[in-house]
Amino acid sequence: MSFRNWLPNLTRVDEMLKTIGVSSVDELFKDIPEELRLKRPLDVGFGRALTEPEIIKTIEMLRGKNVSLRYPPFLGAGACPHYVPEAVKFIIFRSEFYTAYTPYQPEISQGLLQALYEYQGIMAELLEMEVVNASLYDWSTALAEALLMAVRITGKNKVVVPEAMNVYHKEVIRTWLYGRGVRIVEAPYDKEKGTTDYSNVDMSDVAAIYVQQPNFFGVLEPDPGIVTDLAKSHNAISIMGISPLAASIFKPPGEHGFDLAVSDGQELGIPLNFGGPYVGVLASRWDGRLVRQMPGRIVGETVDAQGNRAYTLVLQTREQFTRREKATSNITTNESLMAIAVAVYASLLGYHGLRELGKEVFNRSHYALERFTRAGAKKAFSSEFFEEFVLEFDKDYDRIAESLLLRRIHGGFKLDNRRALFCVTEVHPKEAIDEVAEVIENA
Repeated sequence: MSFRNWLPNLTRVDEMLKTIGVSSVDELFKDIPEELRLKRPLDVGFGRALTEPEIIKTIEMLRGKNVSLRYPPFLGAGACPHYVPEAVKFIIFRSEFYTAYTPYQPEISQGLLQALYEYQGIMAELLEMEVVNASLYDWSTALAEALLMAVRITGKNKVVVPEAMNVYHKEVIRTWLYGRGVRIVEAPYDKEKGTTDYSNVDMSDVAAIYVQQPNFFGVLEPDPGIVTDLAKSHNAISIMGISPLAASIFKPPGEHGFDLAVSDGQELGIPLNFGGPYVGVLASRWDGRLVRQMPGRIVGETVDAQGNRAYTLVLQTREQFTRREKATSNITTNESLMAIAVAVYASLLGYHGLRELGKEVFNRSHYALERFTRAGAKKAFSSEFFEEFVLEFDKDYDRIAESLLLRRIHGGFKLDNRRALFCVTEVHPKEAIDEVAEVIENA
């Protein structure tokens, strides 16, 4: 059947086709392989076209088959559930922010630029770094860009990352560095402690050394400053990835002396939303060779012709703004709305509020570990942890996960048959933790 038969009876179809230079409506779909095209009218199972009320009723019926969880998931693996205040949603859903696109003409978008400027300042203070760009896609893309920065600056072609880093971030950097001639070397982790050991890694010709705090297992690296010392002794760039909440109660990257810091603002006012959109954070200490290699945009404060405060883009290094061969990246960096959500959330809580939240997450996750181990699970690593932790079981974890799902509770992230990574934050009530412990005990 022709695609034309699916269209309403428009008298000007032929005229439109002639104007754009095609002979038929079917020709518009020529890029879609023939075997993928639907050769019949779309039928949702009713044998006839549905009215709008009937379509809505059908969708609601299908939606009713979904099973909702009774508590936030314990899934984690780098994206943990947190409470998002209604004020955050109210502000970012204002049309001035919600419909804003990348400010190609920044002088027109003073309100948006000021919001991004505030975001940069908040993240710079939280990480104790001097320069923050106006956001990337997520943690993984921020890390990939940081590693590429190091390669460009040093002229070397090897980077060292921890084996115990986020597995999804690892896949992204492998993809981004593939074909760039960059070799990725992994520093192993101690199987008892869960901490990363850089001592036996070949650091010759290394461009960057990366550490994640906490690492993928939720384990806190006892002294991330070791990485900065290693990097200095080998003329490499030191990079620290850190959870924003961890930065509120533990030493931030700037205090350790890192060259670059990466993170994700998801914990600060952004819902899980099936994996995104999130907001990647890339920060640098004040060093011209670092800052000039940062991708994306940096918003700065200046004065206009009348002497009034004004905001503008002070660095625009992506290929939309400069010649392609001089661009640091072709990443679009259009995460402005999420960056503003982070700024609103952090402004509402303030510095002390973020610290209190970090302490609450720390205490609640430790209570959960204590309950789960009393119920029969075993702590997989002996080191201190934050927000996430690995449990070992004496039976297949699938049995426990299935028992939890029967109670409409989503358990931890399965690592192997006997181990799972659990995430516990301020949104996991005591009764949820106790119920998971009961399932572990009775499984």
